[in-house]
Amino acid sequence: MKKGYWVVAYRSISDPAVLQEYGKLAVPAIEAGGGTALIRTSEVEPRESGLKQRLVVIEFDSLERAVATYQSAAYQAALQALGSAAERDFRIVEGV
Repeated sequence: MKKGYWVVAYRSISDPAVLQEYGKLAVPAIEAGGGTALIRTSEVEPRESGLKQRLVVIEFDSLERAVATYQSAAYQAALQALGSAAERDFRIVEGV
């Protein structure tokens, strides 16, 4: 079965303290959905049209699990806590 992934690039972070509070809610919600963090870093070496942005990649057993976790009440509460403290490019994709 193909795996599902969250691929998140942070365009900007206006309030790092709020981002930390988001993480306290998001990590348990992601783990409850079966997600595993593969990448969580600001150490990025951009090439071509890439940008130096914080990058997070979370792996799930399937695309369906990735979508369901995003839609879960627990993760939606984390998103509410994040509010406008970060601008993100958030994609849910299926692996090959």
